[in-house]
Amino acid sequence: MNPRPSTSTPIPMANLNALSEGSPRLIDGAALDYLTIELVNTLRASSALATARIKAVEQELLDAGLTISQSPSGPPLPSKKEKGDLAGHRDSTTSLVSLKGSKLGLDEEDEPLRLRLEAIGMHVGANICERLCRDRGLFTDTLDMIKFICKDLWATCWDKQVDNLRTNHRGVYVLQDNSFKPIARISSWEGRPESIRRARLYAILPAGIIRGALARLGLNATVTPEITTLPQCTFQVKLPKGA
Repeated sequence: MNPRPSTSTPIPMANLNALSEGSPRLIDGAALDYLTIELVNTLRASSALATARIKAVEQELLDAGLTISQSPSGPPLPSKKEKGDLAGHRDSTTSLVSLKGSKLGLDEEDEPLRLRLEAIGMHVGANICERLCRDRGLFTDTLDMIKFICKDLWATCWDKQVDNLRTNHRGVYVLQDNSFKPIARISSWEGRPESIRRARLYAILPAGIIRGALARLGLNATVTPEITTLPQCTFQVKLPKGA
């Protein structure tokens, strides 16, 4: 008596792998760009509201005669008498945070927004770097780390590699992207200068991503974006002496 033939057909191994991995979830590539634009606008409004609340509380304390210690984000609000004495005069001691914002061509009111965008970027960059370096060996020198940023990190975040890399071999590296994706869709009806001013805000988050990735690699760097013509963007990475 012959055994009854099996009615089930064997499933190829390729189909099993496809079932285990699941179908990929695809989204429009432009959706992330527009999401970033809305993110910056939302954080601007949120930062302005938070700053207004802090200034209101500080002013209430000053009016009550209480002394406020200087915060890292800047000096406290002057009292009513000090306001009259300091009217028309600029404080000679500019904080490092405000100085960095002025280098980017940003207004003082955008400083809280810059701090929040940079903090978010650093968090994202550190996590992406850790994931990309999971199966890699140790880097031999600083230049290899910078090349990793120019190739692997750039391709992961912005779908291409850096167009140009320059260095003075003294701890300063210049990364140039001739068509930087986060600012490629920035425009303004007020003209090109206003478009460039807005684009500088959207370059803060990528600068934070670069800085966070370098920090995860053990390099405490200063990353400054520079935009003169759209959609080109240049990032100056400055390492401390002896890094």
